[in-house]
Amino acid sequence: MNADVTPLIVGLLIFVSSLISLRLGISVAIFEIILGVIAGNSGLKTEAWMMYLANFGGIVLTFMAGTEIDTRLLKEKFKESFLIGFFSFLAPFVGVFLFTRYLAGWSYKAALIAGTAMSETSLAVVYSVLVETDMSKTKIGKLIMAATFITNMGTAIALSILFIKPTLYTAVFMIISVGIIFLASKYTFMIFYHPLLKNRVIEPEIKYIFLMLLVFMYFANVGGGQAILPAFLLGLFMSKYFKESRSTKIVKIRLRTVSYAIITPMFFIAGGMKVSLKIIIAGFGLFIILFALKQITKFLGVYFFAKKYIPEGNFYLTLLLSTGLTFGLIAILFGLNAGYISSEQYSILTGVLIASAVIPTFIAQKWFMPVDEEDIIEENGP
Repeated sequence: MNADVTPLIVGLLIFVSSLISLRLGISVAIFEIILGVIAGNSGLKTEAWMMYLANFGGIVLTFMAGTEIDTRLLKEKFKESFLIGFFSFLAPFVGVFLFTRYLAGWSYKAALIAGTAMSETSLAVVYSVLVETDMSKTKIGKLIMAATFITNMGTAIALSILFIKPTLYTAVFMIISVGIIFLASKYTFMIFYHPLLKNRVIEPEIKYIFLMLLVFMYFANVGGGQAILPAFLLGLFMSKYFKESRSTKIVKIRLRTVSYAIITPMFFIAGGMKVSLKIIIAGFGLFIILFALKQITKFLGVYFFAKKYIPEGNFYLTLLLSTGLTFGLIAILFGLNAGYISSEQYSILTGVLIASAVIPTFIAQKWFMPVDEEDIIEENGP
């Protein structure tokens, strides 16, 4: 018998991560990443089905993060969101690029990849933490999501402008993405409120959402683009539907349940499995410097604006915006496949991203969780 034991081990990791998270009161994403690192360095190899499901998990998380954006608050607090998000992107992008290019001696394109990867804030990590701690319903949580959106817009634009060479298929991907987002924002009510589809055990609403995300993934691969940004915008434009009635709120809860059971854990576990501890240990000095540089530049870019605009939660906001994973992994994987960075540079950068997903998140949840009850905003408004 030649049974594949990998799915069994992955299932065990997902379950154990949940138990540890519940016991310690820390985001499950942290433990999924850590156990993924342990499994990957113990001989467990990622398989094709795992990587596809992991990529889909990242897209689903990004879509769900988009649905959490309070568009009203984003308009009201655009100045605050833009300043925090923009400098959250700019400071690490410039700092890491200058260090890797002129002090570490990396090539120009490798340094640009490093700066782009370190500039992002992980939508997946931030969303998971805010939802698990009910912070997504607070003014701080909503502002964090808005600022994260601005940060990752900067990262996506930088990656596109600096590296991606547009083709006809890229244009097709963009046109289809815009078309899906427009149609979904206008006509999703026909799916959510149709009497034959509403509140059915076969979950046609969730399948409808998954289908759109799979279309994004397919045409992104064809066009050499990334499905993360349109998925986030789709969630943003569809967010109004998830606040209209009790039935649509139930759809959102079911979507979260389905995703958190197996799809999104695969994103974090597979990300951890990609890290080579041997390479990180061999280049430990560079690893520490890059991690410290990402945290310091994020602090310089975020903290002073956070202190001005969110004095009751400035450290919490700063730490969560210092996380990295989603767009960063996309950037360095692109750099590796294009030959801009080596496998050693890839492992170091991946290790830094994963460390930045775990350490700031742990510190933020352990010591800097805002506790002001007046900060709570209900789903339907103050």
